[in-house]
Amino acid sequence: MKFGKKFSFITLLLTFLFILGACGQTGLGNNQSSSTEVTKKEAKDLNIGVSLSTTNNPYFVAMKDGLEKYAADKKVSLKLSDAQDDAARQANDVQNFISQNVDAILINPVDSDAIVPVIKEANNANIPVILLDRGSNGGEVLTTVASDNVEAGKMAAEFIVKELGENAKVFELSGVPGASATVDRGKGFNDIAKEKLTILSSQSANFDRAQALNTTQNMIQANKDVQVIFAQNDEMALGASQAVKSAGLKNVLIIGIDGQPDAHQAIKNGDITATIAQQPAKMGEIAIQAAIDHYQGKTIEKETVSPIYLITKDNADEYEW
Repeated sequence: MKFGKKFSFITLLLTFLFILGACGQTGLGNNQSSSTEVTKKEAKDLNIGVSLSTTNNPYFVAMKDGLEKYAADKKVSLKLSDAQDDAARQANDVQNFISQNVDAILINPVDSDAIVPVIKEANNANIPVILLDRGSNGGEVLTTVASDNVEAGKMAAEFIVKELGENAKVFELSGVPGASATVDRGKGFNDIAKEKLTILSSQSANFDRAQALNTTQNMIQANKDVQVIFAQNDEMALGASQAVKSAGLKNVLIIGIDGQPDAHQAIKNGDITATIAQQPAKMGEIAIQAAIDHYQGKTIEKETVSPIYLITKDNADEYEW
């Protein structure tokens, strides 16, 4: 009798747990599917927040112009913020966009680690995130629109080896520490440089022209036999050019990355040697279109690669922004 009662109790308990478990599974399944469902919207109904790392750089000004022009053409409402290279400020800007319940957030991260928590906040709010020019080290993003920065660094190193041969003496000016562009451009360059070039000094100048001028001046004081300066962007290349002129050095190759108008002109003038040109305005257009396509229910590729080009005196009139 006791066994029968125990058996009935256990059977009832297992039945209850099974029903509870089934309900829980159904709820989870519904939550998962609803998070992936997209309520279709026309471009004119979209409200998009954009957080740029800075607008104190021609590269990002060109990106901003591309974003604004394409958004206007498509009648998309755009809210744009400038983080002024401050990761905390950028996090606050993105949180403001989340609280405003925008339809998508486009981010050009100041720091690829620091941006992760707010990307996750956007994920929790079911707001799609699109990254521009730089990646993140966590969080879910709809797509990352960028050039191949590893390839850009590699192209710069290969150009140096081609022009001067192996073991050329090099200064390297790196960008903002922690930014994916800094990491990737450095990786592409150093994968070749560590085998075929001699790095006299490698220091950060935060993608800034004035800092690059000062940093390069200090480098030159310690190593006047430098043959090449590789700068991870054109702003730093232009600052390095000023330092080389001030020091009275001759025949120093200077290579940048970005392809900004000042760099094209400096190449024509012989102030810098080359740049790896990117297309920031085009990146802005691609990012806006990705948001539009998402709300049309289209499949979005996880990465969209924008083309890059080696620019020297021979083709300095090409691929200008």
